[in-house]
Amino acid sequence: MSEHRETASTPEDLTRLFVERANAGDAAGMALLYEPDAVLAFPPGSETVGRAAIASVCEKLIAARPTFPFEAPLPTVLAGDLALTSTASSDNTGGRVQVVRRQSDGTWLRLIDRPESK
Repeated sequence: MSEHRETASTPEDLTRLFVERANAGDAAGMALLYEPDAVLAFPPGSETVGRAAIASVCEKLIAARPTFPFEAPLPTVLAGDLALTSTASSDNTGGRVQVVRRQSDGTWLRLIDRPESK
């Protein structure tokens, strides 16, 4: 049985949905916020490519059941079906930056994600 998950109707929705799913321990749901061939610059100093690999990283990330605080998005920059989203980190790991793309159904997914810069 397939579980229904909310989709991102705006670029800014992705940040909220990521935090909600991380705090719920939903690694698979976190990975669904990424395009199939997305690139995640995590763990620091490396790149994780593809939704399946991102799901594995998400599983490891939430294994210790940390609490992820919501970080308010900074102003989004839009260019057609692409958007640049970002938040200031609450944990002093640098700014978080994502390139997201509007899908054919109007929803948004992450294409490139750099969750921390330190």
